[in-house]
Amino acid sequence: MTRDDATALLASSLHEIAPEVDLGGVDADAPIQEELDIDSMDFLNLVTAIHTRTGVDIPERDYPRLATVNAFVDYLAAVLA
Repeated sequence: MTRDDATALLASSLHEIAPEVDLGGVDADAPIQEELDIDSMDFLNLVTAIHTRTGVDIPERDYPRLATVNAFVDYLAAVLA
């Protein structure tokens, strides 16, 4: 999966959780929960939505690797390569 594909996956999954958020208008290197204005439950719902769409399990130990939009996209691109 390319970074563009991973970004599109993240954006569409995020739209299910927080439809008002536009990834184009956020700092992709800032802490994801603060930048997207989502709480921990929304973050878990986002991870679940990605699992539902891809079948990929994201273990809790990997959550720190999803700390920013860029990090999340990099993670998705790597595990879905």
